[in-house]
Amino acid sequence: MEKQYVADIKDRDTVGAVFLVKEKIMAMAKNGKPYMNLRFMDKTGEVDAKIWDNTDELDKLFDKNDFVRVRGKASVYLNKMQVVVAEIHRVPEEEVDLSDFLPESLRSATGMRDELRVVVGSLSNRYLKALMTEFLADDDFMNLYCKAPAAKGMHHVYLGGLLEHSLSLVRLIRAISPLYEGLNTDLLIAGALLHDVGKIHEMSYDRSFDYTDAGKLLGHITIGVELVSEKIRMVEDFPKELELLLKHMLLSHHGQYEFGSPKRPKTVEATILNYLDDLDSKINGIRLHIDKEAASSSRWTAYHRLYDRYFFKANGLEEELEEGYVQEQEFEPETARKDEPESCPSSRREKQVFSNQPLRKLENLNLFGSGPDRK
Repeated sequence: MEKQYVADIKDRDTVGAVFLVKEKIMAMAKNGKPYMNLRFMDKTGEVDAKIWDNTDELDKLFDKNDFVRVRGKASVYLNKMQVVVAEIHRVPEEEVDLSDFLPESLRSATGMRDELRVVVGSLSNRYLKALMTEFLADDDFMNLYCKAPAAKGMHHVYLGGLLEHSLSLVRLIRAISPLYEGLNTDLLIAGALLHDVGKIHEMSYDRSFDYTDAGKLLGHITIGVELVSEKIRMVEDFPKELELLLKHMLLSHHGQYEFGSPKRPKTVEATILNYLDDLDSKINGIRLHIDKEAASSSRWTAYHRLYDRYFFKANGLEEELEEGYVQEQEFEPETARKDEPESCPSSRREKQVFSNQPLRKLENLNLFGSGPDRK
């Protein structure tokens, strides 16, 4: 029988599948009757679930992070899919394929590793290149760095998310560097690759994503600075000032004290990293939030508590607007004014082409305001 994934569940479907229990909370209804709030997950997403009856007995059968076989009925409630559970049984781990239950980056793991090596090989500063080479040569580190998610719930919440996010920052840095003279691009790239490196030990990601004891007691910024210090000691004559500047980028990349940053950015490079990190994190987080509600016909998402707003999903909007485009229309401008310079776009005599490129204006809206980066 074909496996039923979370992403396949539709309104009024009968659900019969194995899921990983991400959350399990006992609650009390207004009438005093106990019920159970659950969140199931697999590699395609997450779905809320309820158990209304026999909660005392069923509570003893499984725990959070267990695999369970579920039978129930799906329905859309408040624009979100929900499963009402009729039967639930624990499934031994040896009977499941772990790769079915944790979401993974859509990017190839091998491809991202190769891109990382190319990025490190392109560094001009010999000390930063030697430092990053030490990280690349550490197999234990690389296995964790390439596997870890970038966060528990806000952005890049999937295996490989940390590396995907770090490489996205490198591409953003390369895109804006030509616009600002005098940037230390190598320092920016090293900071981008290392800014969240402490998350390899801050989080656990063998089952559902959660925080480790070290993550709760120290946090990824402190852990990251310790990892960088350890590797710097392996690079002969690493400049002290360069070490300070690199560590400052890790310590300040959250931007403000109230957002968990021990220091605020005090260099141009640290400021750029802070803003690009915030940009990439939030765009990914918003898209994940929208994607989770693919089953809903509403053009708006449910309320996002951390962003404190709803998001417009634009279902079908691009297709509708593209119908208004003139496809591949060519025209010759009328005679140009004699007093206009030849470089003026309106006076160019070459053919101009309008094509039906997808509309992307919605992605350029200022959605973020000044709210905290709660990664």
